Amino acid sequence: MTLKYSLSNYIFLFLCTLTIGCTKQDKTDTLDSELSESGLPMMQPSKVDYPSVNANYKSTKKAAIENYCQKYWRNESSNLSFLVAKNGQILYERYQGIGNRRTQEPITKDTPLHIASVSKVLTATAVLLLIDTGKIDLDQKVNTILKSFPYPDITIQTLLNHRSGLRNYAYFTEDKGVWDRKKTLTNQDILNLFTEKNIELESPTDKRFCYCNTNYAMLALIIEKVTGLNYREAMQQMIFKPLKMNNTFVFDIDKDKERVTPSYKGNNMELAFDYLDGIYGDKNIYSTPSDLLQFDLARNAPSFLNPDLRAKIYKGYSNEHKGTKNYGLGIRMIEWETGQKFYFHNGWWHGNTSSYISLGKEGVTIIALSNKFTKNVYSVRKLAPLFGDYPFEFNDED
Repeated sequence: MTLKYSLSNYIFLFLCTLTIGCTKQDKTDTLDSELSESGLPMMQPSKVDYPSVNANYKSTKKAAIENYCQKYWRNESSNLSFLVAKNGQILYERYQGIGNRRTQEPITKDTPLHIASVSKVLTATAVLLLIDTGKIDLDQKVNTILKSFPYPDITIQTLLNHRSGLRNYAYFTEDKGVWDRKKTLTNQDILNLFTEKNIELESPTDKRFCYCNTNYAMLALIIEKVTGLNYREAMQQMIFKPLKMNNTFVFDIDKDKERVTPSYKGNNMELAFDYLDGIYGDKNIYSTPSDLLQFDLARNAPSFLNPDLRAKIYKGYSNEHKGTKNYGLGIRMIEWETGQKFYFHNGWWHGNTSSYISLGKEGVTIIALSNKFTKNVYSVRKLAPLFGDYPFEFNDED
């Protein structure tokens, strides 16, 4: 049987072939744009087309934030790097104080400061990207990745939500005979000590919440094992570079001690580095508010992770005791009986204090950093009621 095609048939077939070819090319281009040089998943900048913030709204909020600053940051000798943004548009920013007293360099918008435990949010994000692309699983046992890890019940999830039961490395390395504190401790050293010194769990796995830096030191090792890169390079390729976080980096104690912004006590005494300053994952990221704003916008974009995994970030996993405080996957939260939730993470390391607040529902980002110890950094949560139904009293004393 012979088939006869009209001219219109041939045109139709040609267009179908062209469409299929273009579709394949588009998919390939999209895939390439989401992979790093090492074939790793990259966090994508937000492409959300937010509405512009009108001048009246901006002026009103700016005046209220300035009123807050007059209460908490009136003293110009206080060190502060601070930003409030709505829909990615900066409503207010403030940079004050001397970043390095030896050189008299002031703090500017481009001065990277140690973000302390806010680093955990970024470490968790890298792990979630690896989960989202199928390189690891959320419920995967850690000992299937780190072969010498001696605790068989601990999963990636129980590291992320602080339910592993691991002891804090800052405490068990102080025990007699465990570690020579004249030597810089590394992430791999912590893993080795678990077996060499028979470090027992503080509590059974997944029985209770216990905030512990060791969890995130292990997550950094997992990132290294899965990516084949050191944590610094993996974070650069997966998060910092694609988001153009040009003033953000992971501290290297062997190379960066003389170039980073020092930290200070409240009396301006410079704090020295110690044997714990080689550990990363739980801390040791330096950044700026504007870089962290780009990170927050990307985390709140609809394209960030698949919806099911994304929802798990903002779920509270520790409900043994009735209360409002809880912890998700790399994020702290307050859950009120009204159903309102407040997502944030604070940090404190040496003289460095930090606060990262993400009001996703309202499209607001609040970031405060200081390299001179002050609890005033944590007071920025009192700005949340300017944007939504958050029961923090602006005029209350801390």
